[in-house]
Amino acid sequence: MPAAQPFSLWLDTIPRPGWLNMAIDSALLERAEAGERWLRLYAWDPPCLSFGRHEPAARRYDAARIEALGLAVVRRPTGGRAVWHARELTYAVAAPCEGLGTLREAYDAIHRVLRDALRLLGAPAELAPSRTTTPIDAGACFAVAAGGEVLIGGRKVVGSAQLRRGKALLQHGSVLLEDDQATVLRVSLGTTASDGSAPLSRVLGRAVGWDDAARSVAEAAGRRWAMSDVVAPDAVVERALALADRFRSPEWTWAGGRGR
Repeated sequence: MPAAQPFSLWLDTIPRPGWLNMAIDSALLERAEAGERWLRLYAWDPPCLSFGRHEPAARRYDAARIEALGLAVVRRPTGGRAVWHARELTYAVAAPCEGLGTLREAYDAIHRVLRDALRLLGAPAELAPSRTTTPIDAGACFAVAAGGEVLIGGRKVVGSAQLRRGKALLQHGSVLLEDDQATVLRVSLGTTASDGSAPLSRVLGRAVGWDDAARSVAEAAGRRWAMSDVVAPDAVVERALALADRFRSPEWTWAGGRGR
């Protein structure tokens, strides 16, 4: 059997709006369906609230308050629950399922890379023990840890979601650097959930910048997977712009969001 294609490492140093970030990740999933393997590391500008693909956003979150606060909002192509994206490192893995295994095996493999990256930064990161999947109505993504997620002192520092389509997967998630998830609670309707997040700078007692975190993730990934650097993948961004209308659509954002 031929060796798997190396992962293309994309250090996307240009912070982008939520709609474009989600469109780019969707474009990478298309490429994964064609056999490519990608690891993208990126950031957000402006900060943005994202909903999971199947999350009942209009029932769970206060649209009027979100608008009054001037918050950007987007619905992800992946599942899971709401996340506030501000000062964080976001990762996306898009690859054929072959070689990464089942949903759980892939989820755990990717989180082992992230755990190792946080350890390189001096954080005592561990993986959460196995447990049943957290239901959509359990609150924000960082309120409760699911099995295999990355914890520091029992609190979540990484939140992830995965989508499988055909023979490929997209998994992306947030590595919290400076900001917690209190913003999600501020705009939630009738929730009693608490903020279970653990921003890395708070845990370590020092600032951790995007560049340092990205280098650590790249190094940890390189220890487990074959990697190759990419520079300015303009074709991916061009394809993302063609996919962007859905992610800019209020109907997609606030309705069920169950379409392809």
